[in-house]
Amino acid sequence: MQEKGTISIHTENIFPIIKKFLYSDNEIFLRELVSNATDAIQKLKRLSSLGQYNGELGELQVAVKLDKENKTITISDNGIGMTAEEIKKYINQIAFSGATEFVEKFKDAKDANEIIGKFGLGFYSAFMVANVVEIQSLSYTEGAEPAKWVCDGSTEFEIGAGSKTSRGTDIILHINEESEEFLDEHKLHQILDKYCKFLPVPIKFGTRTESQPDGEDAEGKTQYKSVEVDNIINDTTPIWTKAPSDLADEDYKKFYSELYPFSEEPLFWIHLNVDYPFNLTGVLYFPKVKNELDLQRNKIKLFSRQVFITDEVKDIVPEFLMLLHGVIDSPDIPLNVSRSFLQADSNVKKINSYITKKVADKLSELFKKDRKEFEDKWQDIGLFVKYGMLSEEKFYEKAKEYALLQNTAKEYYTIEEYKTRIQDLQTDKEGTLVILYTSDAERHDSYIKAANNKGYDVLVMDSPIDLHFISSLEQKLEKVAFKRIDADIADKLIEKDVKVDHVLTEDETKKVTSIFEKAISRGDMNVSVESLSADDMPVTVTMDEFMRRMKDMSKTGGGMMGMYGMLPDNYKVSVNGNHKLIEKILKTTDEAEQAKLAKHAFDLALLSHGMLKGKDLTEFLTRSVSLI
Repeated sequence: MQEKGTISIHTENIFPIIKKFLYSDNEIFLRELVSNATDAIQKLKRLSSLGQYNGELGELQVAVKLDKENKTITISDNGIGMTAEEIKKYINQIAFSGATEFVEKFKDAKDANEIIGKFGLGFYSAFMVANVVEIQSLSYTEGAEPAKWVCDGSTEFEIGAGSKTSRGTDIILHINEESEEFLDEHKLHQILDKYCKFLPVPIKFGTRTESQPDGEDAEGKTQYKSVEVDNIINDTTPIWTKAPSDLADEDYKKFYSELYPFSEEPLFWIHLNVDYPFNLTGVLYFPKVKNELDLQRNKIKLFSRQVFITDEVKDIVPEFLMLLHGVIDSPDIPLNVSRSFLQADSNVKKINSYITKKVADKLSELFKKDRKEFEDKWQDIGLFVKYGMLSEEKFYEKAKEYALLQNTAKEYYTIEEYKTRIQDLQTDKEGTLVILYTSDAERHDSYIKAANNKGYDVLVMDSPIDLHFISSLEQKLEKVAFKRIDADIADKLIEKDVKVDHVLTEDETKKVTSIFEKAISRGDMNVSVESLSADDMPVTVTMDEFMRRMKDMSKTGGGMMGMYGMLPDNYKVSVNGNHKLIEKILKTTDEAEQAKLAKHAFDLALLSHGMLKGKDLTEFLTRSVSLI
C-alpha cells in the first residue's frame, strides 16, 4: 500500500536553498551518503557483537554504482537497513523548530559544512545533485518487509512496499541536468578518493579485471582468463588506527608517500593517540621546511572517524604547526566543520594544547637521544622551532632547552651554551652580553673577519623570521643585546673601556673629515674619524642597529613599523684615522688626488657592503684601472 506524506519542515523553501547555496560544495553529497552507509554497517557489526543480531554478516561493504544511461548514482550498503516506519522517522529528522529562521539565517551563507552539520542534513545533501531521490531498504529485523521512499525535492514524499530482497539500503540518485558532471567515473573516483579513502568499511566502486588461471592446454601450459573482481578503493585500517609498536619506520614512510606523492622523505614523525579528555589519533610528519615559510601550509588532513573533513585545520592546530604534514582524526570534532564553531569549542582548544606539547616533547626526545643527528636536521627544522617559540609561550619554555644557534664556523650551541661561550669577550662595559650576527655571511665577510680578528664570535641568522626571533630573545633574556655585524665598526660593536690612541691632531681630523665629506657628497652618509687599529679597513660603512632593524621590520609590518620604513637611509662612514692610507691622503698636496683616494676608499667600503652599483660601480672600476 502506497502512502503519501509531507516532510514536516513548516516551509517549502528548504530544498531550493540546499540546492542553491550549497552548489559550490555539492561534491560533499557523496561523502555524506557513503558515511551514512558506513554507519549502517558499523551499527550491524555492533549489534552482532552484542548478540542482538545472530544472522550471517556476510561480506560487509558499501558499493557506489554509476549508471550513465539512466543518469543515476546508487549508494548501497548491507548494514542494518530500515523499515518503512524507520525511514519516515529518519526523514523527519529535518523537522527542527524555527525553519523560517533557518531560511533567513542561511540563505546567503557560503559554508556548506555549516548548514549540513548544524541541522543534521547529511541525507538531504543528495538534493544538491538529484531531482529525485529513492530509498530501497530492508531491515535486519526478522520478518521485516522491504520499503521504498521517493521524493522529488519538494516537501512531499511517497512511501510503500519496496523491492529489495537482501538486508541493507540503496540510495538511488536521479541526477539533475545541472549536475551531470557527476555522471563521470573519473570524477566520482576523485571524490571518493578525497573523502572516503580511509573509511573503516570497504568501499567498492566500479569493477576491474584480473587475470586468473583457467586450467592447462594440451601441452600443459597454464591458461588464463579475465575475471571481473570488486574494485575496493579504500584502506580500512590506515596507519593512524594501528599501535605504534606494530609499525616500522618503513610503514610511516610508505604512508607519507601515499599522502604526498613525489615529496622528499619526512625528517621524522609523531604518532598521536589519546582517549582522555578527548579522543584523538593521527600521525604528524616533519617535512623539510628550510626557508619557504608558506610553501607547505594546509598539508594536515582532518578526519572524523576516518572520514575526511578538511585540510583547513587552522583552529585545531596551532599556527606554527601548520608547517607540518599528516593526519588528525577525532570524533570529538563535529563531522561537518565550520570555523565559527571550532573557535568556540573547548575540545578544539584542548586538542590544540595537546598537539603543541607532543611536538615539543618529541623534539626534546630527539635532541637528548642523538645531539649530532638533531644538529644535522636543524637546517630543516630550525625555522619551524623558531616560529613556534615566537608564537606559543608554552612551546618556547620547552624549546629554549634545545633550540640551536649556529655560528659562521658552522658550530651549534643551545642558547645557554652560547651565552657561556661568549660571555668573557663579548660583555660590554655595562655588563650587557652582546651577541653579534650576520644575515648574509657572504655579503658581510669583511665585517665578520674584522670581528673574528678581535676574538668575537658571529652567529648566522638568515631565516625569514630571525629578525623577530632576535627581538623576542632580547625581551626574554636578561642583559642580552643582538647587533648585526655591520651595525658599527668592530671596535665599537662591543663598547669597552679600552681606547686606541689617535695619531691625528685635531686639525688633521677636521681636514680628513672635510676631504671625505666633499669626496662622498651624499646626505645619507655621515663621516666620522675614528681611532682604530692600523690593521683595520681605512673606511667602514655601517648603519645603526636600531634604525636598520626598524626599517627591516617595517617591510613586514604596518603601523609604527611602517613609519620607520618611510625614513631615509642614514649611514655612518667611519674613517680609520690610524690607517696608512689616511696618512698618504694628508701628505698629498693635490686636492684632486686627495678626493680621488678618499672616494676610492669609500667605494671599497661600499663594495664590501654590496652597496656599490650602477654608475658608481662603473666609475670605481675605471678609477681602479687608472690607479693601477
